[in-house]
Amino acid sequence: MSSAALLPAAGSLGFEGAPHEVARRLIGITLLVDGVGGRIVETEAYDSSEPAAHSFGGPRPRNAALFGPPGHAYVYRSYGLHWCLNFVCRESGHGAGVLIRALEPTHGVERMRERRGLDNARLLCAGPGRVGQALGVDGSFNGLALDAPPFALLARSEDRPSLEVEVGPRIGISKAIELPWRFGEKGSRYLSKPFGRSSPRG
Repeated sequence: MSSAALLPAAGSLGFEGAPHEVARRLIGITLLVDGVGGRIVETEAYDSSEPAAHSFGGPRPRNAALFGPPGHAYVYRSYGLHWCLNFVCRESGHGAGVLIRALEPTHGVERMRERRGLDNARLLCAGPGRVGQALGVDGSFNGLALDAPPFALLARSEDRPSLEVEVGPRIGISKAIELPWRFGEKGSRYLSKPFGRSSPRG
């Protein structure tokens, strides 16, 4: 992606904004961790105002990074097995973030295959736990700034300046299921799960 430009994370992507707005803007942005990664094709937004968010109920030692500052990583372990990467949003103290649900692998694909133990590119980063494993993310990344190594965020390639974004309910939660805060690139084969036929687009 030689035509891509390095984005200053907290500026161009507006991490201080509402998480559902940031989640939409992130579709098509390339995420790299130590040079390994790909285009973000699926995200979910979470906010302290709704009970599905880790920040609901206020800050605690395990979720402290989610309360800011914006433009930093919040990393948690799901079911004691998988590390999941989130981008912190809103002002410090609010408690909001965007879960990176899926990538289209573009950089360091062989390294991802080694980490994941499979060859199928479509499945390397199709799901938040897979993203964490493929990118080598673990708890040591919690609280790190997204505009400095090991992270890098690249603008959309000039040969793909626009894309359609599908919107739908979030996956794998039992609370606040009515919120349409899951976003994905229309037509991407790298999504963790297809969107419903009735999903609105924007």
